[in-house]
Amino acid sequence: MYEAYWGLTDKPFENTPDPRFLFHREELEDLYTRLLYTLQSRHGVAMLSGDSGCGKTMIARSLLHELDPSRTEIALMSNPCRDVDEFLREILYQLGDEITTDLDRQRTVHRIHEIVYEAHAQGRETIVVVDEAQLQQDESIFEEMRLLLNLQLDDAFLITLLLEGQPPLVDSIRRHGSLDQRIATRGVLRPFSDDDTRTYIDFRLKTAGREEAIFHPEAIDLIHGYTSGVPRKINNLCDIALVIGHSRKLQGIDADWAQRLIQAERGDGA
Repeated sequence: MYEAYWGLTDKPFENTPDPRFLFHREELEDLYTRLLYTLQSRHGVAMLSGDSGCGKTMIARSLLHELDPSRTEIALMSNPCRDVDEFLREILYQLGDEITTDLDRQRTVHRIHEIVYEAHAQGRETIVVVDEAQLQQDESIFEEMRLLLNLQLDDAFLITLLLEGQPPLVDSIRRHGSLDQRIATRGVLRPFSDDDTRTYIDFRLKTAGREEAIFHPEAIDLIHGYTSGVPRKINNLCDIALVIGHSRKLQGIDADWAQRLIQAERGDGA
């Protein structure tokens, strides 16, 4: 609704995992390279942790976009599972197999093995992505992850796991030493610094087609302070700022307007 007014081709602050808007800040470059290498080289497990809103899903989706779809089978686990049986059936479903309720655990595992070996014989790799992995309701699911990694050749795993979740995930993995030892790459996402926030907002606007600044430096300082550098919170505040700026016919978002929006967000102003 506001794109044309601000000279944008897209909305720059959507909280969707669009790889075009992945902000490659300096500390992310090496981590991203290591994660991608683990997925492409079948090195077992990659783990990405961080507080809510720091961009884990965005990075995971960007990594998957880097993979050749003709050579990759992906099981994307978006919801937590109650137990091991549900976890295995969900993998089977995500790999495109029809679920039959009469499959017991052993037969489900055998079917997963068949699909994975068949994919490998056809030159395709299998990656299982577990989103919000800290929410798995049964700790034995982590042991099942380790058992899945027993599917391997002499020089590589036939299943690669990408685990992403909030900080409690790290503790859960540590309680399962055999799985922990199989993690080839692990990284932690942290909120932005004030410089990162400034560069991030500029990057998002440019990616959406706007070269000129919209947010005044003082406004960005206020945004960073209020959001503590969490990308999802930055997106929410900047998006509504562009909406209000459009409706008010502003030429930019200055500190006064940023403060008004922050007060409205907190519920102590309008």
